[in-house]
Parts: sequence; structure tokens; C-alpha cells
Amino acid sequence: MSGSKNTDIKAHGSALYLLPIKTRMPLKFGPEITTEVTCARVKMDVVTRDGRSATGWGETPLSVQWVWPSVLSYALRHDVLIEFCKSLVQAWSEFHEYGHPMEVGYGFQNGPLKSLWQDLNQARAEVGEEPMPWLAALVCCSAFDLALHDAYGIAHGVPTYSTYNDQWMNRDLSAYLQPAEDSSVSFVGKYPVDYLLKSPPKSLPAWHLVGGKDPVTPEELTGTEPNDGYPVLLADWIKTDGLKCLKIKLRGDDPVWDYDRLVTVGKMAIELGCDWLTTDFNCTVHDPAYVCEILDRLVIEHPRISGMILYVEQPFPYELEEHRLDVRSVSARKPLFMDESAHDWHLIRLGRSLGWTGVALKTCKTQTGALLSQAWAKAHGMTLMVQDLTNPMLAQIPHCLLAAHSGTIMGVETNGMQFYPDASKPEALIHYGLYRRRDGQVNLETIQGPGFGYRLEEIERELPSAVCTSIA
Repeated sequence: MSGSKNTDIKAHGSALYLLPIKTRMPLKFGPEITTEVTCARVKMDVVTRDGRSATGWGETPLSVQWVWPSVLSYALRHDVLIEFCKSLVQAWSEFHEYGHPMEVGYGFQNGPLKSLWQDLNQARAEVGEEPMPWLAALVCCSAFDLALHDAYGIAHGVPTYSTYNDQWMNRDLSAYLQPAEDSSVSFVGKYPVDYLLKSPPKSLPAWHLVGGKDPVTPEELTGTEPNDGYPVLLADWIKTDGLKCLKIKLRGDDPVWDYDRLVTVGKMAIELGCDWLTTDFNCTVHDPAYVCEILDRLVIEHPRISGMILYVEQPFPYELEEHRLDVRSVSARKPLFMDESAHDWHLIRLGRSLGWTGVALKTCKTQTGALLSQAWAKAHGMTLMVQDLTNPMLAQIPHCLLAAHSGTIMGVETNGMQFYPDASKPEALIHYGLYRRRDGQVNLETIQGPGFGYRLEEIERELPSAVCTSIA
């Protein structure tokens, strides 16, 4: 490491907590249905070079169907993710690198995390089992990485986002990032702060998810919907929350259904005063012509709905290196955003060369990785969005902070209040504007104090016993 500071930290120990949640409505990811999720919550203790200690927290939903699409059973994949999280508890306690969280997080991901993931998949290959995707490894690591960034701010009594500069960091972005060959971009002397908003907004437009199983019209009701005081039909959500932005989940393998869904939701959006739509094809499309034909038909038959589509999200498979589709025909029609395939800046660089024009960031791919991806994309003129992983509880706070600081194309996707609103009741008593949407916005004003501003000491939540702990 070039240089060092007394403010540098290293991980000293961590604890893993598992918080199971049931969805009130089924959530469709590609061909799979989600009815439950386990949130991994991590407590990380750190020490500074000059001997001070602090504790930080991070949390991520282990969204099995999203991180590991497969025909393998949910239970099997879920258990592999849990065991991998447990292995990270020990690995972090044995990782003795000092630095700013960007430096420590980067070192861990490119060292112990990669080694553990490779070892796991080698062992699975030896018995003929399907490998766990790298995306799943990143999601498991993200709760630890978030806790590391939170702990750093707490150790120094400052908001974590105020530390992404040369005052706190030992290395500039050129230590991590390489520009595209066709650009004049240089990361020498640049830090994450150079690509973050100087005055982040205190409220953000909120995107509502219209899931593939969500009832849009009364005719789609099955009689099995919950009667829990929260809306069910799309029109009721729009009216209750004052929504202006709708993200529409599509199938990607049924053009008739996809087009009809777009038109149905689009007409309702116009009638009820929404402004923007986006389409999510769930990574199931293998030919850009599929998307182009739907968009072109929409322009002719429903030009107003077409005009409301702000961008198109990840129609094509996760494995960008394996499926190197030239997607310029789609991005010539609408901004085209990478999501699942944008694991890191290397893949974003590849995506840009294939015609992708935007990046959907997620804290569940680690805070460290999200900030590096954000800087690379913004430096190269790509548009940004911050997408949800249906984040409840603590996971919602860094998620919204990333959107506020990044300067997105339009607000933030946030749908935890749709699928498990009661899961966040203790947090909502303190952060009342973050776990509900009013006038189509979420409000960040209650995020205050050092680290990520969780105000954890004010949140009355009883945690289960830790499933795994380790001390260096």
C-alpha cells in the first residue's frame, strides 16, 4: 500500500445474524417465485492504527433466486449461501490489512473472497455439483463490506460518505480503475468524491416495482391476496403512495404477454398521473430484436407510453463475457442499463464497448464495488441508477444513501414496503420517511450521525443469537 494513515482500520472480529422474512405477496424473479428471504446482518469490530476501536453494521437480503438462477432447489442454494457467509466471518478475522475501507474492502474481495469462492466451486465440481455464481459471493460479502465502511465512520465520528477523499484514503482511483482505451479519462489524482454529488438531496423519487405476479387489474385477483391494510392492486398503490415512477417486470420470453403488460400498466400510469416507466426483462432475452420489436410497436401504437419509458433494464443474460451481444440496436431506442451483469468496473467497461449506456448500482454487490463502478461509469459518461434488492431494515439506509450521492437518472427503486413492510417497523419508528413512500418520494432527513447514520442505539430491535462469531 502506498502510504498509510493513523486513521486506517483493520477488521478485528465479526458476528453474523440471520433474519428470516416472509413476503406478503409473491415476487417473481425471471422464472422463479420468491416468497421468503433471509437477511444477513453483520456486526464488525475494527481497530485503528493508533489503537482505537469501533463497531459497524451491515445488512443484505440473500436473494437466492436473483443471485443464483438455477433449477436447483431454493433450500439447497440458500444453505450454500448461508455456509459461505459463515466462512466469511472467519476469513475477515484473519485478514490483517490496514487501510481505508475502500482499500481493505478491495483487498479482501480480490484476495480471501475470491479464494474462498474458487475453493468452494472446486469442491462442488469434484462431486458434480453446479458452481455458485460470483454474484452470490459478492452478495454474501456485501454485509461485511458495508459494516466495514460503517465502522470507519463511527471510529472517526464522521459520516462515511465524507471520507471518500484524499484526506482519508491512501490511494487514488488509479490504483483500482483503468479507463477505456477509446477515452481520454484519467483516474490519477481522482477519488470517489470527485464523482459524487456535493449536495446530495434529502428526498428521492421512489420507483415502485410492478412484479410479474402483482395484480394490476381487479380481474387478476385470485382471492389469496393478504388483507393486512396495505394496498394490493396497482391503482391503490399509486393513489396511496403518490407514485410517479413504475418499474415493470416482464417475462422476456413471451412477447405477447410483455407487450400487453406494458400497455395495461402504461394506460393506468397515464390515467393516474404517473410520469415514468421502466422495463425489466429479467435477463431472459437472447436476441436484441425481441426488445426492439416491442419498443418499435409501442412507438407506433402507444406513443405516449413509449415516451414515458425512461430506460430499459438488463434484458440479456448475466454472463456478459459469455454472451457478448452487440446491443446498440436497443440503446439507440432507449437508454440501456446493466444490472446483474455489472458485477464490477471491468464488466462495465466491456458492456460499454457492446453498446450499454447506463449502469444500475446496488449496495448488495458491496459498497466498495458500487463506488468503484459508479466512478468508472460516471467518468465515461454512462447514466446511473440505483436498483433495489427489496431492501428492508438496515439494508435500506446505505441503499438510499448511494442513490442520493450518486446522481441517478431518476431517484431510487425501493420496494421493501411492498413485499414485507412490517419487517422494518422498528427502523421505521426512527426513519419514518425511509420505509414508506409519500408523494412518490422517500425521505432521508433522519439519516444522521457517524458511519451510515443508522442511529442504531435508538432502534428497538431484538436480534436472534449470532450464528457465527470470530475475533482476530
